[in-house]
Amino acid sequence: MFEEWDTKDVVVSDPGLISYINLKSAGMHSHGRHTAKQFGKSEISIVERLVNSIMRSCSGKKIGGKMVHHRFGCGKKTAAIKAVRGAFGAIEKKSKKNPIQVLVAAIENSAPREETTRVKFGGITRHIAVDISPQRRVDFALRNISVAALGKAYKSKKSRAEALAEEILAASENDNNCMAIQKKNEMERVAKGAR
Repeated sequence: MFEEWDTKDVVVSDPGLISYINLKSAGMHSHGRHTAKQFGKSEISIVERLVNSIMRSCSGKKIGGKMVHHRFGCGKKTAAIKAVRGAFGAIEKKSKKNPIQVLVAAIENSAPREETTRVKFGGITRHIAVDISPQRRVDFALRNISVAALGKAYKSKKSRAEALAEEILAASENDNNCMAIQKKNEMERVAKGAR
């Protein structure tokens, strides 16, 4: 990956996510080849999915109590790739581990297992707890990590790469101060209350 890190030794320990975390290094630009296929996202490299998640617009969202009025990625893939590459370099320096293995651990730790859905019985609407599919778990984890990095980099001296590296490291260590872990715990707590 990025011609620096090897994915051969990377292990996905969560058996439910093995099929949905693609570690094959096929480049950073899939050009939407997999969009027409069902479950096509799982054929895209997990690093490219992180880059795509960072690229998406976050304008006008409230993150960490602050209203964010700018675009984090602006759809500029090269800028997102530079941020991810810089984050991987920082992760390797801090943890002395393969950054792709750290990313996989962060995704496994920040992927929620259940959520709530609205069900209408007669005229009454109520929430019930449901299990989350593995594909959706990976989507939630990537989104929470990228949004948390946006919140840390917004109006601060940290670069996007530094904020992303901090968030990935904290999520891989299952740190409760990590925003992605907090979002996961909140979703599971609400689902537990709806059982």
